[in-house]
Amino acid sequence: MGRVFEDRVAIVTGAGRGLGRAYALELARQGAAVVVNDVGDPAAVVDEIAAEGGRAVASHDSVATPAGGQAIVQRALDAFGTVDAVINNAGIVRDRTFAKLDLADLEAVLDVHLRGAFHVSQPAFRVMKERGYGRLLFVTSGSGLFGNFGQANYAAAKMGLVGLTRTVAIEGARHGITANAIAPLANTPMTDGLFGGAIEDFDADSVVPMALHLVSEECTQTGEIFSAGGGRYARVTIGVTRGWIDGGTPPSLDAVSDHMDEICADEGAVQPGSLSDEIELARSLL
Repeated sequence: MGRVFEDRVAIVTGAGRGLGRAYALELARQGAAVVVNDVGDPAAVVDEIAAEGGRAVASHDSVATPAGGQAIVQRALDAFGTVDAVINNAGIVRDRTFAKLDLADLEAVLDVHLRGAFHVSQPAFRVMKERGYGRLLFVTSGSGLFGNFGQANYAAAKMGLVGLTRTVAIEGARHGITANAIAPLANTPMTDGLFGGAIEDFDADSVVPMALHLVSEECTQTGEIFSAGGGRYARVTIGVTRGWIDGGTPPSLDAVSDHMDEICADEGAVQPGSLSDEIELARSLL
């Protein structure tokens, strides 16, 4: 089997260290030309790729503004002529308990994670749409999917990325564009000191194969969420229970309260692929 990304062009944001660096290095080893984006110092990663015989250019633009996102995509176009894949990896943390979280810390995290992924992916999507091919990967987190103490801002941004992923997947389907989300579990500079050391032995390199599959031509999955870490790979699902059907006029508050066990029962739960699917499910049960 040849190199999976031969003649492909990939953008990795936040690629100066940690998971982003690992993604960029392996993409280059697999034949991709890589835009290594980081507001810090991406040059070292570019040099590593060049030393291994790969192709890469640095981008210092911030994902946090529309102009920065456009500049990152333009860097790929100027250097390599196109863009085939984007890994939206850039991230920061500003952890505070909900009661103490201030607006500046909320906005900073939303700017980099949620708005940043939008700013980069939208111009990339337009290029991909014209070409009839593209792969977008959004980096979510278990904090967003399941919640985590002291990370209300981070969790909100990361769950917002799930909604973005699923909608882009729906809109990109007829243009040969897939969009998926990955929730990495890895010991990186951003997670250093968190989780009481529970992921200290979860190496970043174990996340890389799943991430690269999701931006490869071989990937047929779209609109999905995957957890990856410590050598374990799993699909995360969003489902809805069959619920309780009142079958008449709007029920009373007491009626809803009395049926909460039935409303919450997992038996027969399904996983809608879109809002339309969920509406159809509700109608089919009425």
